[in-house]
Amino acid sequence: MKLYYAPSACSLSPHIALREAGAKFTLEKVDTRAKTTASGGDYKAINPKGYVPALVLDDGQLLTEGSAIVQYIADRHPDARLAPPAGSFERYRLQEWLNFIATELHKGFSPLFRPTTPDAYKTIAKENLAGRFDWLSRQLEGKAYLMGSDFTVADGYLFVILRWAQSKYGEFDLSRWPNLKGYFDRVSERPAVKAALAAEQ
Repeated sequence: MKLYYAPSACSLSPHIALREAGAKFTLEKVDTRAKTTASGGDYKAINPKGYVPALVLDDGQLLTEGSAIVQYIADRHPDARLAPPAGSFERYRLQEWLNFIATELHKGFSPLFRPTTPDAYKTIAKENLAGRFDWLSRQLEGKAYLMGSDFTVADGYLFVILRWAQSKYGEFDLSRWPNLKGYFDRVSERPAVKAALAAEQ
């Protein structure tokens, strides 16, 4: 498998999942503005959507969209226990988390990444995200990870979002939400997370 990624982008989530799973894979960096790969190829010829992540499977098929990719990785490596079994109610809980992260958090950062977004709207976007963080912090009360005691692919995705939150784009101080701060620090210490960050930097 080959993962096309951009440093610190949402492609970090499947990158973490691949390392947590112990999967065999290669990486290729993408310049998402120029739409070129590190080897000089036209990225849009690989993924016409033009954004990361994209995972090219061993049989040549292309899989895009982070939430789909991380579930594929989890299902291909069940011993890693990165997702509950397909068809179980707990699997739907995982999908619930992945959808919340994708639609309510990930997309909430979109206006903060665009330099053309008016400052007034950025303020509104940050207020909306803070409200989501309030709710999320309550859900993490007494839990190590989103699904309880087991790390799942949803945790890798949320970790990426919380990194953005503390970046120059979000400028959030996670100490405002002790549950989120403790969670972020806990995930940061996972060997697979450290390895993914080191590889991308």
